[in-house]
Amino acid sequence: MPLQISSEELSAIVRCVEGYPDGASVGDLLAAPGLDFARRTLQRRLEQLVGEGRLVAEGAGRGRRYLVAKAPRVASEDATPYRVTPDWLSPAAREIRTSVKRPLRERKPVSYHSEFLADYEPNVTAWLDEPTRRDLAERGQVGLTDLPTGTYLRHVLSRLLIDLSWNSSRLEGNTYSLLETERLLERGEGADGKGAKESQMILNHKAAIEMLADQAGEIGFNRYTVCNLHALLSDNLLTDFEACGRVRSRPVGISGTVYLPLAVPQQLEERFDEILQKAEAIHDPFEQSFFAMVQLPYLQPFEDVNKRVSRLAANIPLVQKNLCPLSFIDVPRDDYLNALLGVYELNRVDYLRDLFVWAYGRSAERYSAVRGSLGDPDPFRLRHRAEIGAVVREIVQGTLPRDKATALIAAAAEERLPPADRARFREVLAVELRSLHMGNIARFRLRLTEFETWQQVWSASAD
Repeated sequence: MPLQISSEELSAIVRCVEGYPDGASVGDLLAAPGLDFARRTLQRRLEQLVGEGRLVAEGAGRGRRYLVAKAPRVASEDATPYRVTPDWLSPAAREIRTSVKRPLRERKPVSYHSEFLADYEPNVTAWLDEPTRRDLAERGQVGLTDLPTGTYLRHVLSRLLIDLSWNSSRLEGNTYSLLETERLLERGEGADGKGAKESQMILNHKAAIEMLADQAGEIGFNRYTVCNLHALLSDNLLTDFEACGRVRSRPVGISGTVYLPLAVPQQLEERFDEILQKAEAIHDPFEQSFFAMVQLPYLQPFEDVNKRVSRLAANIPLVQKNLCPLSFIDVPRDDYLNALLGVYELNRVDYLRDLFVWAYGRSAERYSAVRGSLGDPDPFRLRHRAEIGAVVREIVQGTLPRDKATALIAAAAEERLPPADRARFREVLAVELRSLHMGNIARFRLRLTEFETWQQVWSASAD
């Protein structure tokens, strides 16, 4: 984890940039009186300020210039949202926000409080009251409760892969736009001027979301699920490769807070198991989801990428119950970070709870519209989803031409389906192969290179 960066340092940079109405370059700021940073240190501070919405970056390379972000505006889908003071915060949440926005020197250093977890009793303690849970359930219902676990997630997967990958990465300071994220995920095209780390972060989200969809019937609040989410989300981003998917054995620090996470390895293991056990025991899916969003980042069980893990883990009970997913659409980054500071420093959940409830409402609106545009799922495809996916992957990964693909489909239908379903199975496979393109291959866990190689053979074998 990065070391703490004082708010005074960041504010000094913003004040200096204010003196350049047409934008300041890194060279301008290195030469400015009052700033004393090495070039790489200054660049990291500037990246953080851009991520927080306090500065705006224009251009790339040596022509890149930084300007102070002006009046807030409503975010478009193609840009990182500016901070907009929300009107959905309760008085308690506003009180927490005021407290955590004080300068670091005015906030009392605190350590991990095990009582915060110990005092929570599943199905007795309720961070979300009953009326709130009932309201969220009504918003999240999509009419698919009688279908197999994960049906709804797979139904909206292509849209969710983009939305959740972008929004969760944006909350980490990633500067990809929504359109750039879509191009990266669907075409494998990285954005100009973006670092490899930003591209990797987004691709890792895609892999983790696909795990939730592919293994919907097996996931839960257990070590396998949460540790593998971490391994996927942290892939190629940690200096210690062996730290991916493992509970940490060394201390970490968190920038911008006076909170010091737990450092004793044995206690970390015990608290991590306790979080998973309590989360799994909670009956209400929304209380489960919110519990994960609070307790996982508070413990910081991994060396890094803890918040990302908590945001995807918050979707586990929603996937299991075929409820609308939580994709953090329009969530202001500084509200999210300040709400977590309220948990870290005060053990108060009011701010994060307000944000969770509001964010879920926005996601429910989004995916209600998405489902309306897609229509209801085909029951036959749902019933035989695994068989359809397996055959498509075998054809593409095996680079089969049309005649061999037809033979494989007929053999698979004979082996795997009852006689009444075989003709329909062959029809569905024919449509799937005819409709396959680089923008939808993620549904079958296919790589772009695999698809492009197969497509050449498929086209060449046309009658």
